[in-house]
Amino acid sequence: MTWLRVLAVLPLFVSADAFATCPPKGSTRESLAALKAKKFAVPDDAERAALVKGLLGCLGAPDPALRDGLAYEALTQWLRDGKLDTAALRGLRDALQGMLAGADAEGFRKPFAALVLSEVARVDRVKPWMTAEERTAMVEAAARYLESVRDYRGFDAATGWRHGVAHGSDWLMQLSLNPALNRAQADRILAAVATQAVPERAHAYVFGEPERLSRPVLFLARRGIYSEEEWRAWFAALLPRLGDASKAYKDGAWLARRHDLRAFLLSLFAEADEKLAPTILAALKQVP
Repeated sequence: MTWLRVLAVLPLFVSADAFATCPPKGSTRESLAALKAKKFAVPDDAERAALVKGLLGCLGAPDPALRDGLAYEALTQWLRDGKLDTAALRGLRDALQGMLAGADAEGFRKPFAALVLSEVARVDRVKPWMTAEERTAMVEAAARYLESVRDYRGFDAATGWRHGVAHGSDWLMQLSLNPALNRAQADRILAAVATQAVPERAHAYVFGEPERLSRPVLFLARRGIYSEEEWRAWFAALLPRLGDASKAYKDGAWLARRHDLRAFLLSLFAEADEKLAPTILAALKQVP
């Protein structure tokens, strides 16, 4: 599905102004908190469907209690409980992918749309509902999102998490776990991870991003679709991302990239099986 198509179908599911409306019309902060106390049990299908649409606006809210504690938790609960049929899943997917477009000055909407998309992908992993073409399109959308992240803000004491790299990694992780994933899709996931394992903008990660980036790689490795030689080549391709070798230990950007590459490789090594671990260790020894 192209981005134009995503944006074309978006109004069928949720209006654009809903992205800025929180709490959604007909709800209050108190009513949503009361719903959470009931574990988001909503017996009426129509009422729950309206809330699914309405809560999308809260994914961009600067208040973590509304964003994380209510909107994200409610949507996750309903997705994991199987409360959305296939048509509703498609509508939610398309609306969330539409939320990845455009500016996001506050920096919450896109990461939390990606995080909920990881749960949408999980539903397909547990009980397939997407066609092969739809799954390919989602892999591409997830890969493009992760590659596009330039907002590296993480935790803030007042507003909570902006965690674009981590949430994009979670989305790719759920896709990497899907038994229907093919080799071309796995290649696309690895290519996307590489761009943020050593980000071009030389941002030194401090909020656990390397660990989250490692997860889709580890799960792909366990599928056994790549040879030892292919893994060596993939890890070797990360080294040039450090930049000009003449700047080693003399440039802040180079040092930030080195920090991220080592953190990524160490996160992988900590969880790798006996087949992959030696290859990762060899890659670590190549880092200046």
